[in-house]
Amino acid sequence: MSPRFLVPTPFSGGLILSYQCSCECKHCMYFGTPAWKDGWIKEKNLREILSLLSKVIKPSPLGKDRVSLNHGLHFTGGEPFLNYKILLKSIEIASELEIPSLFVETNCYWCKNDKITEKRLLELKNKGLQGILISVNPFILEHVPFERIERAIKISNQLFEDNLMIYQLYYYVQFKNMKIKGILNFDDYLKLVKIEEVKRRVELFKMGRAAHELSFLYERFPLKVFLNENCKMELVRNWHCHFDLHGNYMPGYCGGFSWGDVRNLDLLSKKGIELEKYPIFNALINGKLKDLHELAVKNFNYQELRTGYVSKCHACFDIRKHLALKTNVYKELQPREFYFHS
Repeated sequence: MSPRFLVPTPFSGGLILSYQCSCECKHCMYFGTPAWKDGWIKEKNLREILSLLSKVIKPSPLGKDRVSLNHGLHFTGGEPFLNYKILLKSIEIASELEIPSLFVETNCYWCKNDKITEKRLLELKNKGLQGILISVNPFILEHVPFERIERAIKISNQLFEDNLMIYQLYYYVQFKNMKIKGILNFDDYLKLVKIEEVKRRVELFKMGRAAHELSFLYERFPLKVFLNENCKMELVRNWHCHFDLHGNYMPGYCGGFSWGDVRNLDLLSKKGIELEKYPIFNALINGKLKDLHELAVKNFNYQELRTGYVSKCHACFDIRKHLALKTNVYKELQPREFYFHS
């Protein structure tokens, strides 16, 4: 029998209700876009996934009624408010199951006036939502008028108090001081600030869409620079993992990767998976990036990017994308549509 790997049991994470988004931000790790076709989580899947997560999700150290970024469960996307009915049902079910430290993540595109903003947030709170994370950065500002972000923060502060998280607060203060109105193109933003400030201040992961759209911010390197690295640390973490509408259990921020169906977590974590049947995971956990590269070159003629890579995550993703577009034999490359939007 081939070696088995015990899949980590997550204690916190985010449930991706859909990959559809109102925006197509340059920094998105999950390639959120209005063009995603796989729709929204079905209520049957929602109940099954949340029932499983209710057994493993741990509360914030501040208490089960408090929220923090890397504890509890958050609802995300895409943009969860694109389907308010599903979001409301998600909070209702999670609250019934007594999942602690529940919060939602939003870009605030929907906060067009005080009435609808307060109505929805109050309704969600009454259903059991305990907090909210409001995303603020120059990439969202290209799509969402800053007035809507300000409105969401003002009303959320009244309703959720200490359970309001602004991510990132630095940009909210900066945009206020700059007296931003409406939207602002990123190129125009760069005329107002120094690129080095963007690189230093924003928590920008060099993966997903950022590896392409924002590569000009970073130095590029040939593939050989990353070949002796592996991804074990990223793949085995058990905090702030993600679970999508299909049930895919994704390690950490590694979009397009799946340990399998999270509803089979007990089996995955106790019996494990045969790494021989998951050659990409096997290469990145027990080997190095060069093992994944050799697999892709030997079997599918992968060609190194002439323009280079900004990170090992960029290199890993580009190789995985090549494989996903060439074949569907690798069960860990899920959902496959992820790779068609990159």
